Amino acid sequence: MTGPVSSADEWERTEGAPWPPGASWVEAEKAYNFALFSRHARSVTLLFYTERDPANPVHSRVLDPVLNRTGLVWHCRVPEEELCGAALYAYRVDGPYDPSRGHRFDPQKVLLDPFASSVYFPPGYSRSAAMEPGPTDGKAPLGRLSRGQKPFDWGTAPPPRHTHDLIVYELHVRGFTARANSGVSRDKRGTFAGLTEKIPYLKDLGITAVELLPIHQFDPQEGNYWGYMTLNFFAPHQGYASGDPDGEFRSMVKAFHEAGIEVWLDVVYNHTSEGDETGPTYSYRGIDNRSYYLTRRDSGEYFNDTGCGNTLNCAHPVVRALVLCSLQHWAIDMRVDGFRFDLASIFTRTLDGSVNTVDPPLIAEISLFGYFREVRLVAEAWDINSYLLGRSFPGLMWRQWNGKFRDDVRAFVKGDPGMVGALMQRLYGSDDLFPEGPVEVYRPYQSVNFITAHDGFCLYDLTAYNEKHNEANGHDNTDGTNNNLSWNCGWEGDSGVPEEVMTLRRRQVKNFFCLLMLANGTPMFCAGDEFMNTQKGNNNPYNQDNEITWLDWDLLEKNRDLFRFFRLMIAFRKARPSIGRGRYWRGDVRWYGPTGGVDLSRDSRTLAYCLGGQSLKDKDLYVMINAYWEDLEFTVQEGRADEWLRIVDTGLPSPEDIAEPGKGQLVPSLEYRVRARSIVILER
Repeated sequence: MTGPVSSADEWERTEGAPWPPGASWVEAEKAYNFALFSRHARSVTLLFYTERDPANPVHSRVLDPVLNRTGLVWHCRVPEEELCGAALYAYRVDGPYDPSRGHRFDPQKVLLDPFASSVYFPPGYSRSAAMEPGPTDGKAPLGRLSRGQKPFDWGTAPPPRHTHDLIVYELHVRGFTARANSGVSRDKRGTFAGLTEKIPYLKDLGITAVELLPIHQFDPQEGNYWGYMTLNFFAPHQGYASGDPDGEFRSMVKAFHEAGIEVWLDVVYNHTSEGDETGPTYSYRGIDNRSYYLTRRDSGEYFNDTGCGNTLNCAHPVVRALVLCSLQHWAIDMRVDGFRFDLASIFTRTLDGSVNTVDPPLIAEISLFGYFREVRLVAEAWDINSYLLGRSFPGLMWRQWNGKFRDDVRAFVKGDPGMVGALMQRLYGSDDLFPEGPVEVYRPYQSVNFITAHDGFCLYDLTAYNEKHNEANGHDNTDGTNNNLSWNCGWEGDSGVPEEVMTLRRRQVKNFFCLLMLANGTPMFCAGDEFMNTQKGNNNPYNQDNEITWLDWDLLEKNRDLFRFFRLMIAFRKARPSIGRGRYWRGDVRWYGPTGGVDLSRDSRTLAYCLGGQSLKDKDLYVMINAYWEDLEFTVQEGRADEWLRIVDTGLPSPEDIAEPGKGQLVPSLEYRVRARSIVILER
């Protein structure tokens, strides 16, 4: 982490200061201050390099364990004139090598500062060298020295802040525009600048927040295309920029803000790219393995609650400082509006690996940070060994990805028995997970409702595949979940699909999205779902940087009718504050069956309800849902026929399936035939 600091004490001018962590420019002294936490190190050497020769340091500084250490922090002050033109730096750290006690020091390894603000990869950069015994000179990532953030003109547009009209769109920066048919400039495909060119498309669709899959600098040789193997938590991934990553990222954020769209980041503060005991030594492991990672005290073995080989020690002060400094950088210097925390239940782990859901310090600190900086906080409230969805997660004011919404809506739409009650709960806002009291009061918008995300089937594949098809991933189709709750509509895959099957798939896609837009809470969907993008049945394409994961924009032209349905359904929700409320629907909703009361029996696959809008000066809605495989007669059980306009009928072909604003069709009778596997929305 780099930034200007002031010097107040004489001894700091010669010995350095223990705070802030990382490399900080001291303008008054024309010098850099370096601070590195390591509880168990015996010696620390600071190395300086030029880009011309990143293998041989032009200057080094051995830190004195008495003069250059305060508490557990090693520090020094180095005048710029002593650097011999160096612009890069790293460390060698020596200490005990005793894996059985969790120590993995190796003085032959060149180590990246965990708080470095920018990362340099030398031409000889090698992940395999970092995994093997021996030196990594010229092969290790280095930190880049900086005098702080360059000035940037943010303009006058205020940060957007959406309420009932919040529509979250999860996307991968590279995959969104990597294909030639994305329509962006050739040199900007797969970059922040390419994404910026797509803002008019997102505005037309109705998106008000983009949630970007991880953009922190990840290991370019590890193979995780999604970006979930973070190397550094302060720098934008260099592969997403054609020039200066910081500048291009900030230009992108500025453009989104000018368009009224929030920018959220998916952040991975639960593990790093160093993996398990066979993984590379880049940084954290070689600086202080036992402090940065959770290890078993009896064997030194890594806890693997993340499924990625290691687990960050999130109760430790240095890891908490790392997370909070990183968040501050992205929220203040880069003006990010929100964060989605991957595997956030890791934050409840104590120093011995047990779960503390009463008062985990990092969650409390992030909560205060979110409050003071006015940024969104969203938890994926589970990990490999802990499922804390809902009130079990101790972040009282956080939003949470609602995996129960995903599973229940998938099961209902595919026609599973006994799902009517669960669907009612999810549409209402999931008050079973986010209760209104009596001790704690949650809000329905804390439920981030989704049916698809990067992890799992995309929306079209949910209607086209009964089984995953992950052969391309190289794990003999053993990776990825088998519990997809999908239904292929009677035909597996895309080869030779009968017309009637494709018609049903299109209807099911509309049904899924219709329920998502009708539910109380915060809706989120995945990029490409709006034009039936496919990953050919791959439900875990984490290592597929190719046409499996790159959006195919030709499908937008092929499926313009689906895009139209999504666009109008989004506009429908945003124009009706009675759907997404600050509170639950309470007495404004009346539940029905096709002709009488709600049928909650196991064999029931139908539901109807009337949502009153008068309390919010909105219009009343009457919704009829038929997940049965035959047409059924419904009776509208409120009002008169001449009061109701048909807005949506997913059983009708486009453009009759959804009306343009102000052009609803009057229903001739309170008797309405709802086609098999379809949804009808009326408005009074």
